[in-house]
Amino acid sequence: MRAFTMFEVLLVILVIAILASIAYPSFITALERAKVVKDMNNLRQIGLATLAYLNDNNDVIPPIPPSTTWAGTSSVAGLYPKYISTRKIFQSPFDNRPPAETDTAPVSYGINANMYLPAPGGINRSMASVVSPASTILMAPNYSNSPGDPTQIISWPGTTANTPNLPVGGTGETKGTQGNGKQINALFCDAHIETLTFGPSSVTGAFQDFMSNPLGQKHWDPTK
Repeated sequence: MRAFTMFEVLLVILVIAILASIAYPSFITALERAKVVKDMNNLRQIGLATLAYLNDNNDVIPPIPPSTTWAGTSSVAGLYPKYISTRKIFQSPFDNRPPAETDTAPVSYGINANMYLPAPGGINRSMASVVSPASTILMAPNYSNSPGDPTQIISWPGTTANTPNLPVGGTGETKGTQGNGKQINALFCDAHIETLTFGPSSVTGAFQDFMSNPLGQKHWDPTK
């Protein structure tokens, strides 16, 4: 049996490299799609837990004291552990911090800050006062700068001990979590999930529907 020549070995390596280059984009797409599905599933479980919490608490959303988070045990009336059994649900798969079950576990999602404003501009935590639950964004990934962009300083500030409210429209977030920065998942007040187009971070309401008047079909204002 004759041995392979150097040319034949190089040819085989070249063919393998070409096949790998063809398959790589599909692999990356499948990997991101898996993260998108997991992200949506996390938000869905948080939404269902929130509905259960509201049912037990006269439609009043959990409080967020200045130094605590509604997702943690440090909050008097949080979702964990009564309504959600693991803190890992509060961590997006796009958040690359090590997962944990401790009091400093990562929390990737922020709640719409408008939910805590007093009337007439807000609902003062009363979910029953939301005018359009299916159109009003409740939660979305909360980060600074741009996930997945090596040129950015990525910051996921939330932990179980301290999670800031989500600025309206994700102000300060320069790109969405998926679709080359063009998309982001959001939980609405009726607990359904949608993938929204991510707009410029300089615009208040960066992932809000601007196509409809006067406010848009997907928005941040619970009083409209």
